[in-house]
Amino acid sequence: MKEIKLLLKTLLLSTSQINIFKHSTDKKKRKKIVGGFIGAVIVYGMIMCYAIAMCVGYGTFGMIDAAPVMCAIIISSLAFFFTIFKTNGYLFNFKEYDMLMSLPFECSTVAASKFLYMYIKSLPWYLSISVAMMIGYGIFAKPFFVIYIVWLLLSLFLPLIPMLAAAFLGFLIARISSGFKKTNLIQTILTFIFVIFCFSLRYIIEYVFRDDKVEESLENISKATSSAAVYYPPLGWFSDAITKGSVFEGVLLVFVSAVLFTVVFRIVGKSYRNINSALKSHAAAGRYKMTAQKKRSVVWSIAYKELKRMTGSTTYIVNGAMGELLVLIFSVIVLIFGFDKIVLVVTSGAPFDASIVRPAIPFIIYFFVGMMATTACSPSLEGKNYWIVQSLPIDKRTLYRGKMLFNMCLTVPFMTVGILCLSISAGVAALDTVLYLILGVALCLFSTAWGCVCGIKHMRLDWENEVEVVKQGAAVSVYLLPNMFVTMALVGLVIFLGFYVNPILLTIIFIAVVAVLAILSYFRAMTLAVKRG
Repeated sequence: MKEIKLLLKTLLLSTSQINIFKHSTDKKKRKKIVGGFIGAVIVYGMIMCYAIAMCVGYGTFGMIDAAPVMCAIIISSLAFFFTIFKTNGYLFNFKEYDMLMSLPFECSTVAASKFLYMYIKSLPWYLSISVAMMIGYGIFAKPFFVIYIVWLLLSLFLPLIPMLAAAFLGFLIARISSGFKKTNLIQTILTFIFVIFCFSLRYIIEYVFRDDKVEESLENISKATSSAAVYYPPLGWFSDAITKGSVFEGVLLVFVSAVLFTVVFRIVGKSYRNINSALKSHAAAGRYKMTAQKKRSVVWSIAYKELKRMTGSTTYIVNGAMGELLVLIFSVIVLIFGFDKIVLVVTSGAPFDASIVRPAIPFIIYFFVGMMATTACSPSLEGKNYWIVQSLPIDKRTLYRGKMLFNMCLTVPFMTVGILCLSISAGVAALDTVLYLILGVALCLFSTAWGCVCGIKHMRLDWENEVEVVKQGAAVSVYLLPNMFVTMALVGLVIFLGFYVNPILLTIIFIAVVAVLAILSYFRAMTLAVKRG
C-alpha cells in the first residue's frame, strides 16, 4: 500500500489543477483553471438540486426510507458506466506506461494506483449526488448525527465494487483482444458490444421476467428499489447501515470492497505487461504492394488523418462514435416496430397523437448524433505533438476546416439514415422529409462548428491520458451539457408549437435559426483559429 500511495500521490500532484494554479505564472492558464472550477461548481450544483428534489418527492409521499438505496443505485450505475468508458485510457495503453513500468514496482501496484487515480478523479460526481441525497434524507428522516458520518464514509466505498467490476470487464476485453493482430479494432468492437448490451439490459430483464408481480413492483418505487437490493447486495448493505443502523452491514461493504480490490489487481497484474505490450504494438501487413499515391486536397488530408486518429484509439472511437451507433440501432428498431408504437412505449401508453412528434424527428436523431462532436476534443488530442501542427506550412483555418470536415463526414450519413428511417416509419410526406433532412444537415453543421469553438477556446495540450480530453476535458463539457439540455428542450418546444403552427412553416423557421447559429459559430471558430494559431 505504501508503493501504491507513492505512485498515486505523484500522479495527483503532476495533474492537479490546484497545484498548477499555485505555481503557474501564465495568466491565461490560471484563468482557464478558475473558469473550469466555476463550471464544475455549476454542474455539481445542478446535480445536487436534482438529487435533493428527488428526496423531496420521496419525503412528500412518505417513502424517504427508499432514498438511501436509490442513492446507492444511482452512484453504482454511474460508477459502472463511467469506468467502462475510461478503463482503456486509464489502465491500458496510457502515455506514461514506459516510465511507470521502468520503476521498481510490481505490475499489480501500477495498475492499482492507476485505478485509484481514476476513482479519485470521478469521486466529486458521486459525492455531489450522495451529499445532496443525504441532505434531503436528513430533512425528512431527521436521523442521529452519527448517521450522517456513516453515510459519508460509506459513500466513499459505494462506487468501488461497480468500478472494480467494470475495470475487470475492461481487463477481460483487453486480454481477449490482445491475442489478435488487430488488437485495437477487436477491443473497440468488444467494448461497443458490451456497452450496447448494458443499454439494452433493462429491456432484456423486463422481457425475461415479465409477470404480474414484476409489473406490480415496478408501479411502486419503494418496492422496486428494495428488489434491486436483493439482486445487488451492496445496495442493501448501504441502505440498512443508514436506515437500520446496522454496523455489521456497513463493515461488510467496506470489507468486501477491500477484498475485491486486492483480488482484482492480483489477477490483472499477472497479464498487465503483456496486454499493454500488445496494445502498443501494431501488426504489419504480410504482403505490401506498391500502388500509386492518392492525391487529396489539404482539407481532405487532415480529415483522413482525423479518421486514422479515431480508429487508432479505443477510447476516442467508443466515445466519439457511440451516438452514431445508437442512431443506427434505434432506426432499425423503429422500422421494425413502427414509429407510433415507439411513441406509445415512451409515453407509457398515454393517449397521445404520434403525428405531433413528427416535426421533432431531426432533433430526436440529433440528440444521439450531436452527443459528441469530434471537433470539441480533436484540437486538444494533438497534445505534445502540437508543435508539429504549428510548424506545418498551412493556414490554421485550413487545419480546423479539415477537422470540421471529418466530423461532418461522420455525422451527416447517420443523421440522414436516422431521419429517413423515422420518416418512413411515421409516414411523413416527401416535402416534410426533405425539410427534415435539410434541418438535420444544419444541425450537424452547428454541432461541428460549435464543437470547434469549444475545442479551440478550451484547448488543453498538457494531458497525460486521452481520457482527460475525450471524457473529462473542459471543451467537451462546455459543448456537451448545454447542447444536451437545449436539444431536450427543443424536442418539447417543437411538439408544443406543433399544436399551433403549421409543421412545414415550423421546420423552415428552425432551419433558418440553426443555419444562422452554425454560420456564427463557424466564423467564431475561424477567428479563434487565427488568434490561438
